[in-house]
Amino acid sequence: MRLFPFAFALGVLVLFLPRPARAFGDVGAFDPRALLAGGTTGAARASAAGRWSWELVQRTSAPARLKPSQVRADEPGVVDGPFLWWSGDAAVSALSPQEIAGLRRFFALGGILLVDDAGASEASAESRSNASAFGRTAREQIARVLPDTSPISLGPDHVLFKSFYLLKRAEGRVAGPRTLDAIVRGGQTQVVFSTHDLGGALARGATGAWENPVVPGGDIQRERAIRLAVNIAMYVLCSNYKDDQVHAPFLMRRRAGAVIP
Repeated sequence: MRLFPFAFALGVLVLFLPRPARAFGDVGAFDPRALLAGGTTGAARASAAGRWSWELVQRTSAPARLKPSQVRADEPGVVDGPFLWWSGDAAVSALSPQEIAGLRRFFALGGILLVDDAGASEASAESRSNASAFGRTAREQIARVLPDTSPISLGPDHVLFKSFYLLKRAEGRVAGPRTLDAIVRGGQTQVVFSTHDLGGALARGATGAWENPVVPGGDIQRERAIRLAVNIAMYVLCSNYKDDQVHAPFLMRRRAGAVIP
């Protein structure tokens, strides 16, 4: 996906324009669908998906489902949306042939998967040795789905770090490595591996309290993690999955005035 430059004056003007109505309907809305695969029965950070959508709507006016869904990898509906979020904190089992086939169909349509390691440890913050059993085994299973590709490192020059906010590094509940790993196919990032527990930074209970402490950076780190989540959502919304993202030009204009370091 190509980003184009905007003049500073235009960015300032957009910031002061009235915010458009947020009721885009469900068509094309961002839905952080929890992927059920390899024996997982739900996202490790169950409340994170709703908060993810809420933050996106509040910060960007982009469409999002405030009650996100979940889907099994072997269901026909796995291809009904452009994004999947695979979150866990325990080792996953080998994907079945049906699960592999479903995920291959999803990727063939241009879908994007975030593999979010909820069990990532605080130790070894600058290396990927902080991955949990989930992170390690999920990578192994994705390698079975896409055997012709290998992950590469994505740094702050990649669009994921500047699709809405300008970010210098990846962060979540734990600081983790500065970069993200990703599988890029046909010029599009299709699988993102995070050893930061992004969902852990987003999870918020019914009382409004954050469910997990963020280390070592506390509230400032949590804010940057939320910004990364927003960037990922914007990347998904502006992708060409099934060529039906009719609101993408609006979002591209909208983010011209919302880049914050």
